Amino acid sequence: KGVRQGCILSPCLFNLNAEHIMRKAGLDESKVGIKISRRNINNLRYGDDTTLMAESEEELKSLLMQVKKESAKVGLKLNTEKTKIMASGPLNSWQIDGEEMEVVTDFIFLGSKITADGDCSREIKRCFLLGRKAMANLGSTLKSRAIPLSTKVRRVKAMVFPVAMYGCESWTIRKAEHQRIEDFEL
Repeated sequence: KGVRQGCILSPCLFNLNAEHIMRKAGLDESKVGIKISRRNINNLRYGDDTTLMAESEEELKSLLMQVKKESAKVGLKLNTEKTKIMASGPLNSWQIDGEEMEVVTDFIFLGSKITADGDCSREIKRCFLLGRKAMANLGSTLKSRAIPLSTKVRRVKAMVFPVAMYGCESWTIRKAEHQRIEDFEL
């Protein structure tokens, strides 16, 4: 009937099932999605987190229905309480098969905040705040006269910068944010 939670096979079996569902749903061949460098992207997956993307509400409903249908065939059910809908345009409510889905203006994906308007300034502030907290945790190390400066610098580079710059590869930055990043690195 399956494997126990925590079993080493559990993530592998889940990933096999998820891949099977996505292939059967036809997401690889689908023309629905967003175009990035002439490639069609309609889903992002990591572990048990799946993000579906489409250009329109109708396309997204179609994708979601296909995934829901194929999931049911292997005994999996879409958790509507955990399902969130985000649109770059106005959207007040969203239903699929008569079930209401929560409409959000932002969500966390792999530790980074994604916003409907694409504004990264709040995410940058959040990361810098976390970086400052990481710096504060190094307070006694940085104040110690017994620890060489080179070691202090290595610790900051290893323990503060990765926290503050997490997800920076996907940030869309303006001049003001660029200056803040440079100031933080000093």
